[in-house]
Amino acid sequence: MAERRPGWLACGAHSLLLLLTALWAALALHYQLPISMPWRLAAVAAWGLFALAALLLIWRGQTARAVLSYGLAFALLLGWWVRLAPSNERDWADDVARHLQPRVQGSQVLLQNVRNFDWRSETDYTARWEARRYDLDRLRSVDMGLSYWMGPAIAHTLVSFGFDDGRGGTEQVVFSIEIRKERHEHFSAVAGFFKQFELSLVAGDERDLLRVRTNVRGEDVYLYRVQMAPAAIRSLFLAYVAEAESLQRQPRFYDTLTANCTTIVYQMAQRIVGGLPLDWRLLASGYLPEYVHEVGALAPGQDLQALRSAGRITERAKAAAGDPQSFSRAIRAGMPGMP
Repeated sequence: MAERRPGWLACGAHSLLLLLTALWAALALHYQLPISMPWRLAAVAAWGLFALAALLLIWRGQTARAVLSYGLAFALLLGWWVRLAPSNERDWADDVARHLQPRVQGSQVLLQNVRNFDWRSETDYTARWEARRYDLDRLRSVDMGLSYWMGPAIAHTLVSFGFDDGRGGTEQVVFSIEIRKERHEHFSAVAGFFKQFELSLVAGDERDLLRVRTNVRGEDVYLYRVQMAPAAIRSLFLAYVAEAESLQRQPRFYDTLTANCTTIVYQMAQRIVGGLPLDWRLLASGYLPEYVHEVGALAPGQDLQALRSAGRITERAKAAAGDPQSFSRAIRAGMPGMP
């Protein structure tokens, strides 16, 4: 019995590798094969039967034959997979139809295609794309927004920059890394692993990007003042500008694990601040406030629970929906770290 154990172990190892790659290949075919759904499902079923046949060969002692045939087919599939390229030319959904187009001249930044939709429901809205000019010398603050839509571990990350408007108030512009979905598409975390969506950087008015989440989608939104040196805030803003310029030149795929709303913000901040530790909460983004608090970047002298309680803007955003002139001020009422 002991003499047969290495054979069983080898078969088990080969089988596990085959099953994992077969699952990945089936999902890749399901999400990316450019044929209609019935034929796509047939292709997935055919691949499953082929993988099953290879599995049977392994357990009948014909491992070399199984590995050769399956390995060749999988290599051909990988060759097709790596050739799949992102595009800027698709029938996009209205809310991601335009790329942000920035232009920097000294301290002046012109942002074209700033989104300022008036949302009444997910399908009923007035679309507005605006050109707005910002003076980097008047950049005063940066806030982190977390919008919870699927339990405590999963949240969408937004970053809002505040500019002195010269009249004693603040003008906010918020950036959001999102999927650039087509009209027929809906977000899927699984599909996000399989080149289903392109990456989009949206800049918008807080009355759009925050209020659509609280008032229309029923999400729970929190806002935190981030403590950063003025030079670092300016660099982070310009990093978003550079990201927008990069996506204009070369589209990229969204990836649920490596290129999402939180990981890209971390990559930009890491280039600016440096020394930020990697952490599992960069993936479980709902716990990002704990991470930012631990590195000392939230309002000093406040415990996290107090920051979370005061930073919950959901009800304030709903109440402020009819007052567009003071929306940004109203949602920040009582937040620690505000002037």
